[in-house]
Amino acid sequence: MGNTYFFTGYPGFIANQLISHLFFNHEVDELYCLVLPTMKDKAEEAKKTILQSNDFPLERFHIITGDITQPGLGIDEETNKQLKEKITYVFHLAAIYDLAVPKDIAYKVNVEGTNNVNQWVKQLEQLKRYVYFSTAYIAGKREGKLLETDLIRPDSFKNYYEETKFEAEVLVDELKSEVPVTIIRPGIVKGHSKTGETVKFDGPYLILNMLDKLRGMPFFPSMGNPEAVVNLVPIDFIVSAVLYLSHAEVGVGKTYHLTDPRPYRVTEIYSMILQEMLKKSPKGKLPISFVKAFLSFSSIRKWLKVEKEVVDYFTWLGYFDCTIATKDLAEAGIQCPDLKDQIPSMIQFYNQHKNIEQYHLQIR
Repeated sequence: MGNTYFFTGYPGFIANQLISHLFFNHEVDELYCLVLPTMKDKAEEAKKTILQSNDFPLERFHIITGDITQPGLGIDEETNKQLKEKITYVFHLAAIYDLAVPKDIAYKVNVEGTNNVNQWVKQLEQLKRYVYFSTAYIAGKREGKLLETDLIRPDSFKNYYEETKFEAEVLVDELKSEVPVTIIRPGIVKGHSKTGETVKFDGPYLILNMLDKLRGMPFFPSMGNPEAVVNLVPIDFIVSAVLYLSHAEVGVGKTYHLTDPRPYRVTEIYSMILQEMLKKSPKGKLPISFVKAFLSFSSIRKWLKVEKEVVDYFTWLGYFDCTIATKDLAEAGIQCPDLKDQIPSMIQFYNQHKNIEQYHLQIR
């Protein structure tokens, strides 16, 4: 007999990819995806696409409407009663993934929403695992070596996304004594390591936006602290790692950094992207203070399609220790591929889709 799965955050990129691969690796009896009423049509279309590649019965893949910011997740009473009796795996991915998000919105969704999911999860009678998606960047402005076992509130955060994800993780971590929890802290998730495929140009793609707009410049100065690293991980690594760790007994009660154990420095990534995209090498150096001042103008941010908050990661000197994840994933032969080998496909996919508006963020 298979398991019954429940996802929030669908049809987001990571949730979509997890579900697509779930059918091929695990026994699934039924699947439920919680979506906002405004996202129901989009979720139904994504569902059809997923089911084209497997023979999972349409009637056992359920899209239900609700809202994690509401008690009981906004699910009608009768449906909730049924779910509490049969859900075995919960994957909570719903959150505001936006570095520029205002504090009140981030708190309502990321913190209050997660608290509601926590309370709902505690009532599930057949629960085998509660998988929560945090972020490695809950470390905020703490620097140096950052451990998977750390859950230390930093003196400050780079943005409200980081702060509210930290607050939410604290709430989930407190459940470890009550329910079987696995906490996932990904690095910055990019497209597929081989095809470059993604659904949204955020994170490192914002730099591609900038370089594309400024491609006519005679030279491109280097930016950022030469000692700072940016931890980029491809979606296929995240999917393989999460599906293994969420089902293996070894993952119960653990928090994992799903990060690159061999990350590249900011200056190295910038050079690799610049060379692959424009066949140029950095010349000179541009002070970060100048870049921040330049991006303080909304009109410039919108033209370049860049969030100013991304610049904070060019000088941050923290690095993630992923010893526990690396050890546990080694049992399944899963490891993070080298970023250097992924740059060509990343640029190729970007160039093929850069003029399609749905891939771009709404820049404030």
